[in-house]
Amino acid sequence: MSDPAGGGFTAAAQRLATTLLASGRTRLELLGNELEEEKLRLIRVALLGQALMLCAGIAAVLGFALLALSFWEQRLLIIGGGALGFLFAAALFYASLQRALARPQPLFNASVAELEEDLRQLRAAMREAPSSE
Repeated sequence: MSDPAGGGFTAAAQRLATTLLASGRTRLELLGNELEEEKLRLIRVALLGQALMLCAGIAAVLGFALLALSFWEQRLLIIGGGALGFLFAAALFYASLQRALARPQPLFNASVAELEEDLRQLRAAMREAPSSE
């Protein structure tokens, strides 16, 4: 009734449960690692973006102040043109941001790929397993 080498049905079920739990734990650890990496990447991108915007904003203000002082008679034209230019740039950046938010990158590519590979291997093992009943 029971296979002495394999330990029988109960031992096989225990080995299967242990394997499934170990696989699930590994996948959860991988998912946690991916979440942490994504969080750190987003924080870094946000900080770099803020630093870029601060420096670009200060440079733009100082640049237009220099132009307005250099061409004092046309200062209203220079300041008005600069304001329109920045408004146009803001509209372009807004449209670009909307496009970027509309197509998010799929998260957890590695986790999904590993789970699909696990599923493929389990299905292959089920097809190869002989019926002992």
